[in-house]
Amino acid sequence: MVPPHTDPPQCFLAELTEREEGNLRARAVSRRFQRGATLMHQGEAPGRVLVIEAGRAKVTSVTDDGREIVLAFAGPGDLLGELSALSGSARAATVRALEPLAALAVARDDFEAFLEANPRVALVILRVVIARLHDADRQQIEFAAYQTVTRVARRLVDLAQRYGEQTGAAIRITLPISQEELAGWTGASREAITKALHDLRAIGLIETHRRHITVLDAERLGQMAGLAPYS
Repeated sequence: MVPPHTDPPQCFLAELTEREEGNLRARAVSRRFQRGATLMHQGEAPGRVLVIEAGRAKVTSVTDDGREIVLAFAGPGDLLGELSALSGSARAATVRALEPLAALAVARDDFEAFLEANPRVALVILRVVIARLHDADRQQIEFAAYQTVTRVARRLVDLAQRYGEQTGAAIRITLPISQEELAGWTGASREAITKALHDLRAIGLIETHRRHITVLDAERLGQMAGLAPYS
């Protein structure tokens, strides 16, 4: 079992009532995206809001010096683009599909009308945003407090919790993630990530394949990550 870490950011769609979800779908159109397609661009004007129905995406931001930072990964039920749509500000991040993806797309005006007709949903969005902020704050603390191998271990525990598939005693992380993406999410160089993964493989905690990682010993990985053992 994966040791406890933090609660994953709340899933927007799962928090809606049947009536609220039906009202949302009535205002939405279904969209499909190929792997690698860009759903939203950093800096573009606010527009549609998306709710992922199937598939997963990565949320990134480019720094002033041109480095791509991975902010988060999004999956089924997650809401995208709502802050830009509600505030009228330019999009703060780019979102790209990691695999074929299906989503509900709601025009900005229709999304505002949906919230006016369903005021409780504003509280759901607030909880989702707070969970994201807590997740971002935790990552900033980790960047300052831990060495790269520990930060990588914590990211892998996070991925195993959110996207893990039990295969015997091991946990296969089903989210396809490259070393470059892991580096961007961990706040480390590609070279540092390569060394950290090598070290974790050498002590028998993980196996790596192209864009896939399997956790072989979740309890020991959690200990290396500085997390309490599962009980």
